[in-house]
Amino acid sequence: MSDTAAYSHNTTLIPETLDISVKSAVFLKGLMFTRVMPSFYIFIILISLPLNALALVTFTCRIREKKPAVIYMSHLACVDLLFTLLLPLKIHYQLNASDWVFGEVACRVLSAAYYCYMYCSILLMMCMSVDRLLAVAFPITSLTWRSARKATCVCVLVWLLALAGTVPLLSMRQTLKVNDVGVTCHDALLRNDPSVLYYVYLFSILSCLYFFLPMLVTLLSYFTIIYVLSVKSDRLATSSSSGNRRRAVIMAIAVLIEFVMCFAPTNGILFYHCVRLATEGDSSYAAYLLAVCLGSASVFLDPLLYYYGSSQCRKQIRSVFLVQKDKRVKTSSNT
Repeated sequence: MSDTAAYSHNTTLIPETLDISVKSAVFLKGLMFTRVMPSFYIFIILISLPLNALALVTFTCRIREKKPAVIYMSHLACVDLLFTLLLPLKIHYQLNASDWVFGEVACRVLSAAYYCYMYCSILLMMCMSVDRLLAVAFPITSLTWRSARKATCVCVLVWLLALAGTVPLLSMRQTLKVNDVGVTCHDALLRNDPSVLYYVYLFSILSCLYFFLPMLVTLLSYFTIIYVLSVKSDRLATSSSSGNRRRAVIMAIAVLIEFVMCFAPTNGILFYHCVRLATEGDSSYAAYLLAVCLGSASVFLDPLLYYYGSSQCRKQIRSVFLVQKDKRVKTSSNT
């Protein structure tokens, strides 16, 4: 979505070629959009692809006991991988100076995939936090609720909710031909077009249901977890309880960083962007696109959640390092 695109004549029909402000055109052709942001996406691919692929293999093949946390994390790794595999289209588009060459259908899929990835990640992180809270606060009574089958059903529901929230984007036109730029993908809207007001309603609902509410539940869950573990640590005064509290604090900080740095700017600026575009004809265009780029960083922050959120994952990683250490010791002793 974008800055103001003005009509070349008074009509309700979408013109074949649109005019946008000089400032917006310069940004779409500038160094930040065509070089810096694609480089950041390439960096995301190089970090995210091996880490999330390794995590997915670990959760699905190496860990036999499928606890709810493992199931949630395996789905989160799958979401991150699918999104990462679509990033080359975004990179090509920006390196090509904002000229989309893959057609309308591919643009709709890419646009919907970004929001589906974001909302699916947020909902899965909320599920992980609630599951962790139940395990810490109600370790015995929650055993009947925290089954692998129920966790799988919850993950299926999360996928369905995320897909349902992004279906409208698949039904709306996303490519527009812009003068002095080319064919834009999800980067141009007409100020007088009814779809602008539709975007305002759509993303205000999505932000409330898929971002603000899950964020509130997630943060409250982790703060409660830290409080419960602090009470247990003070009462038991053992190294294991203090270690659990330390990991919970790290998890809470990591989740807070993801929400504040990755998801909050995208949702907040997106809603503000649509409102400004619908009412005043001006928008925070560059800030929104930068927020979208920054929001993609969560795909390589999630492995931190895998490590500190699953004891089974930590055991697998430690076993790999122990095997490598034993091999080096045997090699050095043989020589």
